[in-house]
Amino acid sequence: MIKIFNTLTGQKEEFHTRSQTVTMYVCGVTTYDDCHIGHAMSYIVFDAIRRYLEFKGFSVKHVQNFTDIDDKIINRAQQLGVPPLELANKYTSQYFIDMDALNIKRAHFYPKATEEIPEIIEIVQTLIKKGHAYESDGSVYFRVGSFPNYGKLSKQNATEMMSKASLEGEKKEHPLDFALWKAAKPGEPCWKSPWGKGRPGWHIECSTMALKYLGENLDIHGGGQDLIFPHHENELTQSESFTGNAPFVRYWIHNGLLQLEKEKMSKSSGNFITVKEALERYSPDAIRLFVLSSHYRSPLTYSEEALEAAERGIERLRQAAKGKESQGQVALETEPLRQKFIEAMDDDFNTAQAIGVLFDLVREINRALEEGMDITQARLELIELASVLGFTLEEKEKPPLIAEPFIELLISIRDELRRGKHWQLADKIRSQLAELGIALEDTPKGTIWKRLRTKS
Repeated sequence: MIKIFNTLTGQKEEFHTRSQTVTMYVCGVTTYDDCHIGHAMSYIVFDAIRRYLEFKGFSVKHVQNFTDIDDKIINRAQQLGVPPLELANKYTSQYFIDMDALNIKRAHFYPKATEEIPEIIEIVQTLIKKGHAYESDGSVYFRVGSFPNYGKLSKQNATEMMSKASLEGEKKEHPLDFALWKAAKPGEPCWKSPWGKGRPGWHIECSTMALKYLGENLDIHGGGQDLIFPHHENELTQSESFTGNAPFVRYWIHNGLLQLEKEKMSKSSGNFITVKEALERYSPDAIRLFVLSSHYRSPLTYSEEALEAAERGIERLRQAAKGKESQGQVALETEPLRQKFIEAMDDDFNTAQAIGVLFDLVREINRALEEGMDITQARLELIELASVLGFTLEEKEKPPLIAEPFIELLISIRDELRRGKHWQLADKIRSQLAELGIALEDTPKGTIWKRLRTKS
């Protein structure tokens, strides 16, 4: 029986669904810039969760939105002198390139906020009729006081929520009230509505899309922990107020955040490494191993050392899966390790422990090879369980042999520069090799190099 930590209840619960089809909604990106590896972390986590549910025999109906109209998109478009929707479409296309490269399964639906305007308006109208929302100067706000359990997801009191409340709009009934529809400002994209021209608020789009594509009661709703308040709190509040049917979501799942130098990685702060940059240096499998080697609810700190270690770990898995053949008479027994893998994943999708089982299996395969045992089935088991976590175990591309002498020559020159304390020039060689997908590692025995990924 799968157990999931439910943010709403604050505890692990047995996973029960109404049918064999699991409905899963995951909050998507705001398309105003390239995706960073903090995004990759979240989508790798939910990709692994989806893959495991499918491995367990469930069918998963997966929806993930794009926020393609937003203050950030409008502001960036104005800076660049391009139409906001053109900017959003550009980064929507780049999202698919990045996530496909990371072997992340595509969702079944990718609705966009701008394509759901009639449905958004309909829900806002219903909320007004039910007394949960009100119009003010062309904008519409949700009346938080109409929902007695506001704060039940984030488990915050009124004082805590007030400190984080949006200050948008001067004519709200209460500071905690949040925008469902925003009156148009000069020069911004807008749509006609009963309250005048405007555009949807951030939270209402996700409720609209989830309700439209998955129904009134979702099995799983996912996203980063930074979305719990206000986004998911508001989404839960307006959805249950609209339908009169609770719970809107049975299991709220939130992944920890990726940190860079102890600060949350985010586009708005400029504190991020893009997926494209990461893929130029590391293989998709290594990035996935780096993410899944920690429990999904724990914070994760980005470091080159950790990713280089992940690259070495992936190579161990590859070698065990595709190494020498064996013709032994006695087959290696793998069922106990398979059960350990399942037990780890059943316990709140503990990928860190599951990966530990994969490496236990690698050690058993290597031992069995030395003892002349048949490892054919064990290798198939390793490949299957690795694929449950989304690993491809594909061989890394290697540089042409003709390039190797030149790489060695550059390393030799760099060593001379370091001995002469010409650090800036030495670092320049290292960084330019890194741009070409060549990573240098300084060890007590000298500098070694590795090709991590061919730059596309």
